[in-house]
Amino acid sequence: MGIATIGAFAIGEYPEGVAVMLFYAVGEVFQSMAVTRAKGNIKALLDQRPDEVTVMENNQPKTMKAKEAKIGDVIQLKPGEKLALDGELLSDSASFNTAALTGESKPDTKNKGEAVLAGMINMNSIALVKVNTAYEDSKLSKILELVQNATAQKAPTELFIRKFAKVYTPIVVFLAIGICLLPYFFVSDYQFRDWLYRALIFLVISCPCALVISIPLGYFGGIGAASRNGILFKGSNFLDSIAEIQNVVMDKTGTMTEGVFKVQEVSISPEFNKEEILQLVNVLESKSTHPVATAIHNYVGEINHSIPLENVEEIAGHGLKATINGKELLVGNFKLMDKFNIPYDLNHSNIVYTVIAVAYDKKFAGYITIADSIKEDAMETVDKLHKMNVKATMLSGDKSTVVKYVADQLGIDNAFGDLLPEDKVNKVKEIKARNQTVAFVGDGVNDAPVVALSDVGIAMGGLGSDATIETADVVIQDDKPSKIPMAINIGKQTKKIVWQNIVLAFAVKAVVLILGAGGLATMWEAVFADVGVALLAILNAVRIQRMKF
Repeated sequence: MGIATIGAFAIGEYPEGVAVMLFYAVGEVFQSMAVTRAKGNIKALLDQRPDEVTVMENNQPKTMKAKEAKIGDVIQLKPGEKLALDGELLSDSASFNTAALTGESKPDTKNKGEAVLAGMINMNSIALVKVNTAYEDSKLSKILELVQNATAQKAPTELFIRKFAKVYTPIVVFLAIGICLLPYFFVSDYQFRDWLYRALIFLVISCPCALVISIPLGYFGGIGAASRNGILFKGSNFLDSIAEIQNVVMDKTGTMTEGVFKVQEVSISPEFNKEEILQLVNVLESKSTHPVATAIHNYVGEINHSIPLENVEEIAGHGLKATINGKELLVGNFKLMDKFNIPYDLNHSNIVYTVIAVAYDKKFAGYITIADSIKEDAMETVDKLHKMNVKATMLSGDKSTVVKYVADQLGIDNAFGDLLPEDKVNKVKEIKARNQTVAFVGDGVNDAPVVALSDVGIAMGGLGSDATIETADVVIQDDKPSKIPMAINIGKQTKKIVWQNIVLAFAVKAVVLILGAGGLATMWEAVFADVGVALLAILNAVRIQRMKF
């Protein structure tokens, strides 16, 4: 553009030279406005992190930098104040605004001992929080890091245009020099001024501004729009990948269901003391972080820590095992009973709910049934996926009857239960073997291997484990399954806009180049073919940030 402007001035075409620079500058302004807008959506997250905290030292409040607070410090959080680090609530209860992390406007009440995360705002009374995570490892810090690094992961189209521009630009400059000088040897009435003018027109038309600016801007806008809706893409390449997804494979607990279990029925054999068995189960389950353990604790009540637990072992996909007073206690699914050859006279396949089997001293003691409620937007999610011609499959470690019951209610195409983490991996491999693309949505630590294997790994970021969030390509902050079809839609719309810009730029440039080569196009048409098309492409790319998904 610089060469074209100087050339236009050199041959006395001052208005056209000014027009080239003016429209180019206007294009730059539009580009920076669009980038600023997209960055604003991302920066809104950055502002969620306070720089200072009030730490209690010898019952005296002391203000210090959040980065200097150590694990184990107790933070005093006043009403309206934002938490800077992840921790555990020491106060009896406190209400928090969690919108910064989850997008959920409804206040969330936390009780003593529950986890509270950086970015949450204390609503009413003074709360005390014990820090359990370093400043740089907090969930909010990780989310910010994901978004800030997102633009570094380029989509294939973006990478191609960058490489293309690097090779294309010098070629175009040499061709322009050729257009100006070579006719001297072949044209009888050669006029240097005329051929220089044609060369300048060619140079302006050929400038790859529209592509180089609008394509990264389209992807950047897509990441910004997704961030505004509580969906974090770790790179623009995942916007491309998610647009092509044919199968969404999802976990059940915590993904399509609330992950909040309640005890429905307790059936303990008469030869055992029901209260004693429940106390033993409660103390053993306290060693697990599974939602089932919370349900049992809420039902049984206080944990009796005087019970002497020994050799506690968690058997993946089966349950828990421990020794109490020399007797073996088993709490888990019926696969655990089979593994330890515990005989039972019960057809558990007829029970719809999740069943926790209990064995004590090599004898089957009974079972506890537990149920989980389906998320309110789960059915809407499956409907939207079907409208996009995307198949939905549910994989779960939960009992097959429970998984089938939930899948039937939601209209999910395929459902498989009683799966170990490696079984989930095999099921995803089966789908990929049919040359179909797979997105896996999960929230637990055991979902991390499948998330890594799938074409696009989606983590539920509100309740999800750090391992799954680290491995995932896309993080849904508020745990709403309806954000899955929204993420696919954002990917599709971004890709559509990028391709619209590519076709528009090449089509207009091709037409004006042909006219220019024949001497029918002036610098004004050339300016439109480059800067005008770049402006249209920028405005088209900005559209994605205004869309409702």
